[in-house]
Amino acid sequence: MVNVGAGTGSYEPADRAVVAVEPSGVMLAQRPAGAAPAVRAVAEHLPLGDGVADAALAVLTVHHWSDWWAGLAELRRVAARQVIVTFDPGVSADQWVIRDYVPEIADLDAGRVPYAAMVDALGAEVSVLPVGRAFPDGLLGAFWCRPEAYLDPVVRSRMSGFAQVDPAAVDRGMARLAEDLRTGEWARRNAGLDTLDEYDAGFRLLVAGPG
Repeated sequence: MVNVGAGTGSYEPADRAVVAVEPSGVMLAQRPAGAAPAVRAVAEHLPLGDGVADAALAVLTVHHWSDWWAGLAELRRVAARQVIVTFDPGVSADQWVIRDYVPEIADLDAGRVPYAAMVDALGAEVSVLPVGRAFPDGLLGAFWCRPEAYLDPVVRSRMSGFAQVDPAAVDRGMARLAEDLRTGEWARRNAGLDTLDEYDAGFRLLVAGPG
């Protein structure tokens, strides 16, 4: 398997051979001892031969690529099967933290995540990946039922959506969130969330190619 946009290797399976591809030297330096071998390269130009892997994995990385079409073509070139975790911006934009507090993130995502085009280009089967109440990864949708977490700048710093919009817009949104938590307005507006065990924050699993 080749893991494209592998980062620190958090999502790499331990029960199969993996080659990781990651463009960031900082992320590569944070890969733990014993992690899969990694090369520094971009998705659009994978330094691998045709058909060298049984599957190509890409987890929450396509929205960072400069040319998503070229990246998908490379995934298909190096592996017959493509497994992609991405998000549907039409769904993710309705998360309360984006919709009510930082809508600028939705504007950003709408222009950089060609979700429907990706599904069509791959002919992919699509599955919803809901987020549980105690989801351990600190991605943007993880704290749908723990709103106070978004007020922590360290927590927000791990979320690319916050990092890529105007900091002033984030500050304004977080000030509104803090006030809504203080007054109980957030709880009133999101009363139904306390009945859910999991939440659809827009994450989708795309699988294409032979099983």
